[in-house]
Amino acid sequence: MKTGIIGSGIVGQTLAKAFFEEGHTVQLGTRNIAKEEVVQFKAANPGIAIGTFAETAQQNDLLVLATAGSVTEEAIRLAGIENFKGKVVIDATNPIATAPPVNGVLQFFTGPNESLLEKLQVLLPEAKLVKAFSCVGNAQMYKPSFAGGPPTMFIAGNDDDAKHTVTDILTSFGWETEDMGKAEAARAIEPLCILWCLPGFTKNQWGHAFKLLKK
Repeated sequence: MKTGIIGSGIVGQTLAKAFFEEGHTVQLGTRNIAKEEVVQFKAANPGIAIGTFAETAQQNDLLVLATAGSVTEEAIRLAGIENFKGKVVIDATNPIATAPPVNGVLQFFTGPNESLLEKLQVLLPEAKLVKAFSCVGNAQMYKPSFAGGPPTMFIAGNDDDAKHTVTDILTSFGWETEDMGKAEAARAIEPLCILWCLPGFTKNQWGHAFKLLKK
């Protein structure tokens, strides 16, 4: 599968390498292909192509949004809304505000009755958005290893076929998947980022993930 990553920060780089390891043809999209960290990434990962946001969105079949949530809408517009039409789009973003955490609690720019996924789905009405990779840090996104077995990745989105595609990807990445429903379910999934980050900010503990236990 031809996979394009929109965003060249640490999350984008981590996911680009993960998809490449799983046999995908991968392109890492960035605002500036001459940026030092992008040049270094290309030198260390010659099999992964580099392109602008627009090139990456246009040339690939599966797209991943891996930008900071505060700039995701701008990145999509730079990539070209028409380039997302009909494609499965994994939304790994969170609506983290620019304000600092309060006692370790991140602040969001969304309210309790909305999510960034829903806002992006409105912006991209003909794309098949699936929320995933948003409730864990980048170090555990690929092949996480825990004594309790595979952790749970919570997903949401309006297109069932797209969620099946993303579930297959998550399985290959070493996750079990829990489909929480339509786009509105992202209102519950995105705040898991706040919960995940709390031990990190308060205790410097970052090596964890969530697990849904069932009877």
